[in-house]
Order: sequence, then C-alpha cells, then structure tokens
Amino acid sequence: MNFSGKYQLQSQENFEPFMKAIGLPDDLIQKGKDLKGVSEVVQNGKHFKLTITTGSKVIQNEFTLGEECELETMTGEKVKTVVNMEGDNKLVTTIKNIKSVTELNGDIITSTMTVGDIVFKRISKRI
Repeated sequence: MNFSGKYQLQSQENFEPFMKAIGLPDDLIQKGKDLKGVSEVVQNGKHFKLTITTGSKVIQNEFTLGEECELETMTGEKVKTVVNMEGDNKLVTTIKNIKSVTELNGDIITSTMTVGDIVFKRISKRI
C-alpha cells in the first residue's frame, strides 16, 4: 500500500493532555489545538518523505523503513529512531517514551501516539 498523498486533519482526541505530557508550553498548545494541519507523504519504495504543516510551523522528516534515522518531534527536538512497517498499511516507531502508530485505510490516515496512559489520536483524510 502506498502512503503518498496530502492529508488534512479531520479530528483529534486528547490533544491538550498529550501535548502537556510531552512538555509543550501552554501558549503553543492553545495556538495549535484548533489548527487543521496538512501532512504530505511521498513514498518511494521503503523511503518516506513527510512534510507536516500546522499554521506557520513546518516539520520535515525523511526515513527509510528498518534503518536508523533522525526525526524532528513536535517539540522541535531531533531524535534517533527506527520506523518499521507492520502488515502493509501500518508505520510503527517509538520516539523517546512515545509509541507512534500510523495506519492507512483507503483515504484515511489514523495516527495514534501513546505516552504513559494518554492516547492522542488524529484522523486525517486525503485531499
């Protein structure tokens, strides 16, 4: 399954508690909670290029499945990790103490990030 495409955020759950838990300042949480970010994915085989635009903030990450890479987090920190594919539609990684699962079903991408007992879920639709 190919993840390539542009996706617009449709809904999210537990944004504020999750962002507090990972250390984002309150003013940035308030600014970001109502923004409908756009993610663009370019997949070429096992190589992925991801651009996430939320308001004026742009995060660009590139990785190859199964190889160590450096990803920028929502807090702007650069962290080394390995992204793996589970089945043919699920990208899985752990960044510090956050487990991230991104699943593609048709035109819908569901991203679930878990830190401790807080589960942050974002649903984006292909545009």
